[in-house]
Amino acid sequence: MKRLAIIGAGDLGVQLAHLAQTTGQYSLAGFFDDTRHEGELHAGGVVRGGVDAIPGQYAQGEFDCLVVAIGYKHLRARQAIHERFAGQVPFATLVHPRALIDPTCTIGEGAVIFTGCVLDMGAKIGANVLLNAGCVIGHDSEIASGCFLSPAVSIAGFVTVEPGCVLGIGTIVIDNIRIATGTRTGAGAVVTRSIAQPGLYVGIPARFAKDTPDP
Repeated sequence: MKRLAIIGAGDLGVQLAHLAQTTGQYSLAGFFDDTRHEGELHAGGVVRGGVDAIPGQYAQGEFDCLVVAIGYKHLRARQAIHERFAGQVPFATLVHPRALIDPTCTIGEGAVIFTGCVLDMGAKIGANVLLNAGCVIGHDSEIASGCFLSPAVSIAGFVTVEPGCVLGIGTIVIDNIRIATGTRTGAGAVVTRSIAQPGLYVGIPARFAKDTPDP
């Protein structure tokens, strides 16, 4: 069983600790979090220090792999943390045992796939992607690196979601759509045309609502 360290000890960190243990493949080595005190006990683990302590503790054999538990409100920081340690420290890929993954799918390092997700033939999930509970990714679709999909997002076939997108709960994307880097969708949005301009899109069909600052 691999010893997993989680970057971020907030609510998402607690969720990922539970998911990791549910897989039966990981034990919790603790958390790294710049906002908490070293040695603090939290969610069945200990805060091992801030992010800067990661390389030294990995070199000392204190844990085997990492996963990022920074949420969609800080997406740029989430991706920056992943890129900082990629190639230096292994990232775990967490897949809930009740997710259905076709064997032709590819899943990148550091991706997180929660319960009830379905990945159809040829789906590609990039590094550091999070698919929350009940997401459906249709055949031959790609979710690029650093994307964050809320619960019950449904993606049809031949869709490309470019890096760093956040799709709100219940978003639906029809087939043969491309969604530009940095796009966000509101709850229940239905995307029926490709999105070339980043921003927030809401409604049925989804329409541009406003520019969104980099999170």
